[in-house]
Order: sequence, then structure tokens, then C-alpha cells
Amino acid sequence: HVSCANGREGQARQARSNCSRRKWERLADGPLPAVPERRKSTTRIPAGKQRSQPPMAAPPEEEHGPQIEEVPGEESEAEEDDGEGEGEEDAEEEGGGAGDRASSEKERMVGLAHRLSRHPVSLRIHDIVIKGNARTRESLIEAEVADAFRSATTVQEVIQAAKIANARLRRLGIFDSVDITLDAGPSELPNTSNVIIEVVEARNPLTGDIGIFTKPETRSWSLEGSLKWKNMFGYGDIWDATGSYGWGQTTELSIGLSLPRLKKCSTPLMGRISLLSQDWLKFSSYSERLLGLSVGLVSTRYHDLAYNLTWRTLTDPSRMSSPSVRRQLGHSLLSSLKYTFKIDRRNSQLRPTRGYAFVSTSQIGGLGDTRFLRFLRQEFDIRGAVPLGFYNTALNMGVAAGVILPWGRDFMNLSTPVSERFFMGGQSSPICTLGGPTSLLGFKLRGLGPTDSRRLIPSKSEDNSNTSPGRDALGGDLAVTAFADLSFDLPLKLFREAGIHGHAFVCSGNLSKLTENEIRGFSFQKFMRSFRSSAGFGIIIPTKLFRVEINYCHILMQSEHDHGKTGVHFSFSSPL
Repeated sequence: HVSCANGREGQARQARSNCSRRKWERLADGPLPAVPERRKSTTRIPAGKQRSQPPMAAPPEEEHGPQIEEVPGEESEAEEDDGEGEGEEDAEEEGGGAGDRASSEKERMVGLAHRLSRHPVSLRIHDIVIKGNARTRESLIEAEVADAFRSATTVQEVIQAAKIANARLRRLGIFDSVDITLDAGPSELPNTSNVIIEVVEARNPLTGDIGIFTKPETRSWSLEGSLKWKNMFGYGDIWDATGSYGWGQTTELSIGLSLPRLKKCSTPLMGRISLLSQDWLKFSSYSERLLGLSVGLVSTRYHDLAYNLTWRTLTDPSRMSSPSVRRQLGHSLLSSLKYTFKIDRRNSQLRPTRGYAFVSTSQIGGLGDTRFLRFLRQEFDIRGAVPLGFYNTALNMGVAAGVILPWGRDFMNLSTPVSERFFMGGQSSPICTLGGPTSLLGFKLRGLGPTDSRRLIPSKSEDNSNTSPGRDALGGDLAVTAFADLSFDLPLKLFREAGIHGHAFVCSGNLSKLTENEIRGFSFQKFMRSFRSSAGFGIIIPTKLFRVEINYCHILMQSEHDHGKTGVHFSFSSPL
């Protein structure tokens, strides 16, 4: 037996120690190593002499853990004493009691860690307690974590399940913080634990942002904004509305809903209705209007499957479009299924210095009626970053490719939808643009690839001269791009602290037409020889509002009707 010889205060401290000890013993499925407790002697000591009682070791523990009791006899003996020696005992308690308790707790924790490292310790979950969910349905939280804890049968598995459950709840995007605590189960049920989940819901469920972005290659600006309402009905639902207005090119309005699960279905569900208007008159002599519905069917960490139903209208207000574009003007319906596999192991999306990324996107259009647009589209993008070990220098390399073909009877004689083809150019960073063969620095937007002459308009002047009609960019059915980028810190400390860094790059890419019997004249050697390429260097300035790139690009190779320009190019983009 372990005695408590310091009155009520000593009994309270010993009771708390016993309670804590029993909790850890039940959690660890068995007794922990016994820790000796210092016993205070109440024997009267003659004046001028000091002697202390040696500590009494705890008796051997039984199979189901130690039975710790308090012996009242020691306290009675102290009360009958005439008071001599009390001062010495109080001083000894103040000086050594705190250290003994800290040492005892440390030894118990070391013993528990030693047991967990040697072999599995049996433990099962008795109950899940949820706190802090004022708006969120308790059934939603239980459904998110139940699978993780259901199969756990040891302490090690329970701890791992707690990590998984915490990540799942944070991924919902409706909580500011999530804390999961493992507590001992009921005393009558040994080897059990209670899981206490405490969440802090978002203080302000309504959030929004707004920004102005520029596209120097099109000499246009856009105003973009979004509103998001989290957990409106308590099912983890997220409602969002986005809008953008681009002076002279793009206008978009959309409303979306995201649900993490629907009853027993653990797959997130997403839906969005959008209205989009894009003006490509300057590049391809058509304007595009789209009204569409998108439904996310599967959305996991690496996989996404979505269905799209879109009503598309192509018009030519200028009446100058080329024959290739004019044949596709009018109304059309697109019913497609799109699958995306994405894995990104880079340490940063804006300035990666190590890791790799891979994206593959497959799309089939024409599901349903035969009058729907029919095509098969496949693209992939692979990236890699290697640190070089000095000035935070890293080499980024990437290759992207894509192909689109029609399907149906005599499909090689058909044409692919012009708005679904691949286009290249623009000043978007090849590092930040992960998703397909689109970026080629130094070239204007839609500035390379197959073209067709626009309609010739007779001049009304007296000399009967005709103005040059220009050419429409048609895009390609086959697209390939590649790049290498060397990023490095600048020497000044001020630049390094602000994240401002430099880079040097080389880009290359090409587009080709395969449909309408063009594949018969396709040559792989000719395709490789006609690659467009550019090289240059620049400075990247990241800010909280936008990301600025100032690059000097030198065109190494371009074709007759391409729009590449050697010189300084600016690019503004979102930091995300």
C-alpha cells in the first residue's frame, strides 16, 4: 500500500495521481511500470538529529493493474503527534514533492512509449463525443470519421485513425480548427477509449474576394469577384457565386453547390450552372456564347469525373470569318464526360524546387443524340523539379501533349469543333500552367499554328485597292510543348525576403491539323522540324494581390503566319 501522510492536501494530490494513472493504464491495456512514491515518516525525531525514512516501493501489480489505496493510519498518527517535526516535513514536501511528481509522470510516459514501440496494445473505441457543432449536423461529422475508427483495434491504429479523421474534417472547409482527443473509456469496460472531437466552426461563413487582372497579350483587363457561403444548411454544403467581366473579351457568371456527401454516399457531389461569353473576333473571327450545366460525379484526391451539358452558339458579327470558321457558326449541343487524374508532389505550385507532377485528362463528347458534337480528346502534362544546391536554384522541366479526333462513321473526313481544339501562345507561365499544351512564351495569344485567310472585303476607295483581310487562328488537333526553366535567388537580401527571384527559360511547341484528311500528309519528321521555340530570362515578383513576370523573350524559330515578338513581355496573374 502507498500511504499519504500530509493531510487533506496530500490526499487530493495522491487521488489526482491515482486517477491519471488508472486512465493511462486502461488506455494502454494493462499495467504500467510501478513508480516508487516517497513516504514521509511521522516518527518523532529528537532535537539536533535529522533522519529520514527510506522510500517504500510499491508492491507488485496484479494482472489488471495496481490497486492503490490510501491508509488512514498514517494520518491518525500524525494528528496524535505533539507537532514536533511538522516543519521539517512541510519543507521536505515543498522541495521534493513537485520534482517527484514530475519524475513519476515522465517515467510513466516513457514506459507507455516503450510498450507502444514493442508490440501492439489492444484498444477499441467505445464512444465518439462531438463538441462545438452549432450549425453542422452531428451525423455529417460521424459519417466522416466513423470508417476511420471502426476498424481500429490497437492504440497504434487508433492514433493513426485520429490523424485520418482530423484530415477529413479539415478538408470539408467549414471549420477553423479541429481537435481530436483520446480519453479513457468507462471503468467497467477495460481496454476501451472515448474519442472527443471538438470543432470550431467558421466565425464568418460568408466570404468573398475581388480583383483586377490584366492580359497584356490581348491588351485587355478583367474584373473578377466571388462570394462563398459555407455550411448554410449544416450538411457541409458550400454555395459559391463567381463573376468576371473582361473589357472587350470575356464575361462569365456562375453559381455552384458542393456537398461532401449525400446520406450514405461518401463521394462529394458538385454542381454548377454557368453563362459564359467570349470574344475571339480579333484572333479567330467568332464570338462564343455558352450556357452550361456541370455535375461532378466523382471527386477524390487524385480522380475527378464530371458530366457537362452545354448549349453553345458561335457567331461572326464582323462577317469576315474564314471558310473554315464560317462552316462551324451557329448553335450546337455538347454532352460530354470528362475524367481527370492528377498527382502533384511538388513543394510549391508557384516556385517548385523539388518534386514532380502529372495530369491526364480524357474527354468524350457526343453522349446521347447523334446531333451532339462528337469528339475524343486526350491530353497529359508531366513536370519535374530538381534542386541544384546553391542560391535556392532549381531546374524545372516539363512536357505536355494533346490530341483531339472526331468519332463516328467516316470520322477522318469530319472536322473537330474549333472551340475544343488546342491553341498556344500568351504570356502565362509554363510552370504555373499545369493542365495541357497551352503556354509558349514570346508568342501572342493564339499566335501560332494552322490558319486560314479571312473573307476579302472590297474597298470603297477610288483606287479600288483591297485591304488585307488577315488570317484566322484555327488551332490544332495535335499539340506538343516542352520547356526548361532555371530559377534562382537574387543576390540582394531584400529581394530574397520578398520572394523576388530570377529565372532563365527555353520553350518549344508545335500544332498540327489531323482531320479532314490532313492526316494523310502528316509527317512526324516534318512536325519535329517545324517546332517553334523561344528563350529568355526575367524577374518574378510575387505579391498578395497578383503575380508579376517581367521577361525578355528572344524568338528562336517561328513560321510565316506566326505572331512571335522578340522583346520585353509583361504578365500579371493570380498568385493562386
